[in-house]
Amino acid sequence: MEQLLTERLVLTRPLPDDESELFALCSDERVWRHYPSLRHTDPGQTRAMLERWTQQWDAHGLGVWVARGREDGALRGYGGCSVLHDAVWNLGYRLSPEHHGHGYATELARAAIDAAQRVHPDLPVIAYLLANNEASAAVARRLGMREVHRGPDAGNPDPDAVRLVFAERALTAGELAATLR
Repeated sequence: MEQLLTERLVLTRPLPDDESELFALCSDERVWRHYPSLRHTDPGQTRAMLERWTQQWDAHGLGVWVARGREDGALRGYGGCSVLHDAVWNLGYRLSPEHHGHGYATELARAAIDAAQRVHPDLPVIAYLLANNEASAAVARRLGMREVHRGPDAGNPDPDAVRLVFAERALTAGELAATLR
């Protein structure tokens, strides 16, 4: 699982050498249009993110991949599934703005869901996103996920933010509660 090939992407477990490219991506305000307060303003934030990803890989045998083009090796973004509160796989991704709208999110997300279901099939896969992120909601729907929750986004600096949870199967009350904490 540390390296996976899709039709157009090479997905690899992140390495410390990826930090500078990931910082460039994560500091780009266009990437964080739906949640601007999460934009990285210091390389230390990216380094901490990489450390969390490494912990996920070490603990669960799967986590977030760095996504590069198969033909050119250029960074497209990152994404994958991470275990959230030992209850669900959380699907997430970020793509460079130049690669939005080309189907990479769906391709990456489909690979992530398939991998998560192989590694730990008992855990449902969810997508935790904001309602104003219509493109991510469209990807979740394209993958066959269904909206299972819509409500205020606790802790978001935007008091009007609405949180959506999509899932690839029905969630128990405990799984949904773990997702929302």
